[in-house]
Amino acid sequence: MGIKRGTTLAAVAMTVVLAATACGTSDDKAADNTQPAGAAAQAPAADGGYGAPAADAGSGAKPGGQLAIANNDQLGAVLTDSAGLTLYRFDKDTAKPPKSNCDGDCEKTWPVVAAGDATAAAGMDPSLLGEVVRSDGSKQLTVAGWPAYRYNKDAKAGDFNGQGVGGVWFALGPDGKKAAKGAATEGAPPAAGGAAEADGKLSVAKDPKLGDHIVDGKGMTVYRFKPDTQWPMTSKCVGDCLNKWPVVPPVEKAKDKGIAEKNYTVLNRPDGLKQQSVDCWPVYTFTGDKKPGDINGQGVGGTWYAVSPDGKLITVQ
Repeated sequence: MGIKRGTTLAAVAMTVVLAATACGTSDDKAADNTQPAGAAAQAPAADGGYGAPAADAGSGAKPGGQLAIANNDQLGAVLTDSAGLTLYRFDKDTAKPPKSNCDGDCEKTWPVVAAGDATAAAGMDPSLLGEVVRSDGSKQLTVAGWPAYRYNKDAKAGDFNGQGVGGVWFALGPDGKKAAKGAATEGAPPAAGGAAEADGKLSVAKDPKLGDHIVDGKGMTVYRFKPDTQWPMTSKCVGDCLNKWPVVPPVEKAKDKGIAEKNYTVLNRPDGLKQQSVDCWPVYTFTGDKKPGDINGQGVGGTWYAVSPDGKLITVQ
């Protein structure tokens, strides 16, 4: 029942701009080829910050075939297609009722898995497989109601480069939940190289080197990127940059402790992500920080720095 559609996407430069009065407006859509620290050697792509398309991207919606369960050392049980490619789910989709919210450029980076010939993997409940009709009329495979996708930067069986991208893309477990080693829990942390999800608040931590600095709800250090701009509020971290520097999702202002509330706004990125800012500066975490208190992102590339409670850069080395 699946249909094949050829799509292509040229990698073009982009910046992420919030058109909001509080943080300025901009009609500037000029290319920006500055490479963020930690990003791959390629221009940021207009793929919504989900990761630049692979050279052979655009193969369209292919069926899943005989699904299988792969045992990943970091993620546990992961659902794959007949070629062994990891299947993913998108937090902005819904399972009840099933609905895909990945179209356009998003779909080019995250090709949908067409419904039609998918067969349940050994050991999974066949009744979990279903389908959803997309906005273009095509039918997409669902697992426990969640629409299934591949990631166009996974080149071979066993790759899981899409895990945690943007804090909204996660490998599918055979039960339709986010793959998580040891437990099929919705909030389990992603593998290294992915992006953690926010815990609902920011707070202030003290470090002998940095002094007072902002951390997220899990105690992970929050950073700013020097090429970003405040007026207008703009994020220059796109594509592969987001794999290493996930955005901090919106947090509940009432729960913050000691964080300046001036221009405490949310950046509505064109990739669909919402990013917290402090004093109109977009903020991020670093996947190189493995536990609360780590400050491994401090000074990386001379462009990434921890953030003081008033939103300023902490540039001590």
